[in-house]
Amino acid sequence: MSGGEDERVRRRRNGFSIAFTLVVCAGLVAVLVHNIATGGARQTATTRLLPLGDGRVSTSGAQRGWVYACSVMSAGGGAFREGSWIRTDGTFDLAAKPTVGGRVSWPAAHIDITRNHGDVRIVGNGLPVGSTTGTFPISSSDPAYAYDRNPNAITAHRVSFTLPIPHRAAQPGCLTGGPVGYAVNGVAIFDALDAENRDALAHEILDHCDGHPERTGIYHYHSIPACLTNSVPGSGAKVVGWMLDGYPIVSEAHITDAGLDACHGRTSTIRLFGRSVRTYHYDATAEYPYTIGCYHGTPLRQPPLLP
Repeated sequence: MSGGEDERVRRRRNGFSIAFTLVVCAGLVAVLVHNIATGGARQTATTRLLPLGDGRVSTSGAQRGWVYACSVMSAGGGAFREGSWIRTDGTFDLAAKPTVGGRVSWPAAHIDITRNHGDVRIVGNGLPVGSTTGTFPISSSDPAYAYDRNPNAITAHRVSFTLPIPHRAAQPGCLTGGPVGYAVNGVAIFDALDAENRDALAHEILDHCDGHPERTGIYHYHSIPACLTNSVPGSGAKVVGWMLDGYPIVSEAHITDAGLDACHGRTSTIRLFGRSVRTYHYDATAEYPYTIGCYHGTPLRQPPLLP
């Protein structure tokens, strides 16, 4: 989220430093596009129409295709103006949306993801390994400034914690804002909501890798971008990150919301740390809520996020 990050994120600002070893070094298109893994929402087809997720947030329980939030409030900030890419038919054209300019490299970025006796340990500095970002704060000369005046700079944060061994919780868990997981390139993953509880991918002006920083400098994604999925080797389901309840998130072709549960996941066989494992996992899709709708397991609470 940009500019005025909402209170949901502020309550988490002291948290999250994580590093993953880059063992694994980002609907509707015309009607519905398939999974973001087939090339990413910005690159899948000539017309990139996606269903708009506005209004699909609940505080009373989980449901497929929605975000189950612990609380919602409007703190203002973020993108202040809508563009013509937001359509009146309940879709948005991601291809027509501007991006924040610049190609900034981060040579100090690092991530280490290791597994020991079932535990997944993440250590890093929150900067993207192997990819560039846009230039933040957004310059007044950037066309993106006409819609979103994100004043935040990207900063390193010490990420260091051990995820819980995943087990299905008795009830789906709500999302508290801020990071809900980390991608394998070290970037924080936030839920699908912006500071106004809207579809962040549709409304906020992001860089070429669909990321941006919030008020404390944490660079993050609201979806899994093509620049990430294209950098992860192999075919089939690719592990592209880990959520705070210990379950992985994968990118695979031809998966839509209809094939997933209320938390945006399912059980199947995937490659995990070099082995074929049948497990529950979240799926990245081109459909809102893109990464996670609720927690399937019991999440790590208040992990330390240090500057």
